[in-house]
Amino acid sequence: MSQEPNAKPAGSGLLNLLVDYGPVTVFFAVYKHYSPPAGEDAVAEVAAVIRGTGSFMVAAVIALAVSKWKLGKISPMLWLSTALIVVFGGLTVFLHDETWIQIKPTAIYLLFGVSLLIGVARGKPLLKYLLQAAFEGLNDLGWMKLSRNWGLFFFALAALNEVLRRQLSFGDWIAAKLWLFMPLTFLFTFAHIPMLLRHGLAEQAEGEVLSDPPHE
Repeated sequence: MSQEPNAKPAGSGLLNLLVDYGPVTVFFAVYKHYSPPAGEDAVAEVAAVIRGTGSFMVAAVIALAVSKWKLGKISPMLWLSTALIVVFGGLTVFLHDETWIQIKPTAIYLLFGVSLLIGVARGKPLLKYLLQAAFEGLNDLGWMKLSRNWGLFFFALAALNEVLRRQLSFGDWIAAKLWLFMPLTFLFTFAHIPMLLRHGLAEQAEGEVLSDPPHE
């Protein structure tokens, strides 16, 4: 049987995860590999940051290409985040200043947060245009709530990033990106499932099950 035009590629969920979090994982691994023991060699520490940043930029561009190749599209969010990684990463490498790579997440979070909340204020849930394929059946009220909540969450992440980058060493800040920000994002996403089900997602899923002919 041929694949339906709107069917998602097999394994697209895992691939999306790799595209989203693969580059920062590469950055963390390269930085940790070259990073000296804490406080022992400031020059080597900067060199580790530069190596990690260069790897981060390359991995981000590769993730962009993989998204286009395997998923057939590049989301606006991925375009924007990759552009900011290249810009702020380039500043980090050129100026030998790790602050720029730490500011990059704040810039992304604020930009996404402002965009989503402006959309909500104008009655246009922007997430609907970015994620509709992932939440088919969700009604307009559900999209408005989802856009509003994610906009506020992005502001919270921006504030958290600013606090952590001022309070933690660079190595600990990198670890927080993996072991704090990622779990928080997953928990926030899953916390919305009851709301999504109340606003049409359940009806869509039920309709797909009922309309699917039995497999022979």
